[in-house]
Amino acid sequence: MSKQFSELNIEESLQKSLAELQITIPTEVQEKTIPHILNQSEDLVVLSKTGTGKTAAYGLPLLQLLKLRTTEMQVLVLAPTRELAQQIHQQLLAFAQYSDPLPMLALTGGTPIKSQVEALKQTPSLIVATPGRLLDLVKREAIDLSRMTHLVLDEADEMLSALKTEVDSILKILPKARRTFLFTATLPGSLKQIVQNSMSSDVIQINVGMSTVGHQGIDHRYVVVEPIEKLEVLLHFLNSRLGQRGIIFCKTKAAVNKLAKKLAINKFSSGAIHGSLTQGIRDRVLGQFREGHIDILVATDLAARGIDVKAVSFVVNYHLPDTYEAYVHRSGRTARAGAEGLSFTVLQQDEVVELANFESELGITFHEVTKADPQSLEENNVLLWAKKIFKTKPNREVSSEFKTKIQTIFHHLTKEELIDKVLAYQLAQAKTEHTPTEPSKKQ
Repeated sequence: MSKQFSELNIEESLQKSLAELQITIPTEVQEKTIPHILNQSEDLVVLSKTGTGKTAAYGLPLLQLLKLRTTEMQVLVLAPTRELAQQIHQQLLAFAQYSDPLPMLALTGGTPIKSQVEALKQTPSLIVATPGRLLDLVKREAIDLSRMTHLVLDEADEMLSALKTEVDSILKILPKARRTFLFTATLPGSLKQIVQNSMSSDVIQINVGMSTVGHQGIDHRYVVVEPIEKLEVLLHFLNSRLGQRGIIFCKTKAAVNKLAKKLAINKFSSGAIHGSLTQGIRDRVLGQFREGHIDILVATDLAARGIDVKAVSFVVNYHLPDTYEAYVHRSGRTARAGAEGLSFTVLQQDEVVELANFESELGITFHEVTKADPQSLEENNVLLWAKKIFKTKPNREVSSEFKTKIQTIFHHLTKEELIDKVLAYQLAQAKTEHTPTEPSKKQ
């Protein structure tokens, strides 16, 4: 029988907030982690897939412990991206809404640093930060980390893969007499070094639902394509899942921009995020995705961290990731909170051999999907063409005289006849475009 939060000794004011947030039964990671943080003194490494409630697993007990002494900075939570840091901050504020006032502050880029410097003068008890902005404030001598008692590294594997130098610098500044809680979906070599060098020798490791790193409830599939047809196959896949929400992962910012432009041209409800976009743009696009105003998000690996949307039906690996950890995090965007999902990878023939290593390392199985036949791809292209026409706004600058001339040509046709003729013309055009031309003969 599942435990209640009261059985984990979570105090009533926090329980009241949880009830209002409709969080009633602790998840496995919360059930295993909360008692250790509340009642023990050891460091923790918590290996758990994404979407399992890790923020509450460390946030609830730390908020409770903070009530014992609030005159100086005590807790530092590090997250790899602005979006995730802000999400964590908002969740902690929601958890603490019925507790005694507890100063908490988010320190991320995209926010004027002067306002953060002023806010730090109020000595917040808990700080959620991205490594880059935190180090900037340290250099300005706006923050003193020497008395921190608790450190949380959230999404630690992703943070170390992109921000290892910054994290190492912060660890050197923090006092050695602290408790450290490391939360991660995978445990690569760089993290094992952190555990060995920066955590206590009696560190406890908690594994939650990690019998295989590949998430339960995720169907791992792939399709093999020629480079020239990669976009066509993707568009065919997306058209088969209209109305569903998904995330498409690309390796580079340039690839994200290029693909997002192609989706926009083909009238897909989509948006893009990557590290070079302003915080305002990223927040707006993520907000539209969370609220269901757009269905498809095109993103780089790091930019997509912190996206906690339960109704993501699929993820697409438009480019195969470089690391196993990246694949785990990508696929973990779907099948959240017990739901099922699809991780769909678009491969070229020479990449197929790499899948065996992913299967062996992650304990998953990929199933090949037969590529759509040429006729299906062609029909899909025509459907996309029709959608473009349907969504094209009329040109109000066309003169009535010219419009009358055009109408005169078609006036004797019924709607069905006009569609038949326009469709036949488009199919003929498409066939011409895909027919290779004869090489010219030398004179």
